[in-house]
Amino acid sequence: QVQLVESGGGLVQPGGSLRLSCAASGTLDYYFIVWFRQASGTERQGVSCISTRDGNTAYADSVEGRFTISMDNRKRTVYLQMNNLNPADTAVYVCAADRLFVRDRAELIRLCRSPPRDFGAWGQGTHVTVGS
Repeated sequence: QVQLVESGGGLVQPGGSLRLSCAASGTLDYYFIVWFRQASGTERQGVSCISTRDGNTAYADSVEGRFTISMDNRKRTVYLQMNNLNPADTAVYVCAADRLFVRDRAELIRLCRSPPRDFGAWGQGTHVTVGS
């Protein structure tokens, strides 16, 4: 599968915004993509998912309405736009990809709520710190 590289993390004030990028070494033709985050001392948790086949998206309750996952027209980069950030969003953010035909949005939601343990590709992670 493809290799992934994240970028865009940094320090931001509460209420501010960041856009994270997950750049792939090849075309994400039909993939299941997940943005995870892991805060200090906690387990890794899924934040948002996208099916690259049809562009369907899903979100964790904690970020619904604040974060937006998207993909460029060439299907080479997945983004996570993060708005109205608060200190609880501080974490290492990691993207993961698995080449998978996701049939419909119902299947995407099921996968996003309980992601597979092993993915074909993982990024190295990018740090996001929200503080004044």
